[in-house]
Amino acid sequence: MKLEFLFVPTSDLKASLALYRDGLGFDEAWREGDATVALTLPGTDVQLMLDSHDADAPVGPLFVVESVKAFHAAKPDSLGVIEEPNEIPGGFMATYQDPGGAIIYVMDQASDPSL
Repeated sequence: MKLEFLFVPTSDLKASLALYRDGLGFDEAWREGDATVALTLPGTDVQLMLDSHDADAPVGPLFVVESVKAFHAAKPDSLGVIEEPNEIPGGFMATYQDPGGAIIYVMDQASDPSL
């Protein structure tokens, strides 16, 4: 399990990007269309992913695992299921809630042929 992103939904990608990139000095790592921008957190391999697809989605860490289905089958009982594993481009993703109420996203890239 590797922390890949801190997922940060936004209703205003332009303003969020201006804050994190221009105001706080994060470096832009990549973009996906006009809705998603990843920024490198200084001093770390983790990225901040700004996403405007669903501004109401909770902020949370996004972990990459080898297999979401295997993770889901073996997950701790204290990790509540918010969204069962579902197919996304290149793999699968699931959403969980920890005992304190924080959201945790888990994804794999199992079906991505470039890996």
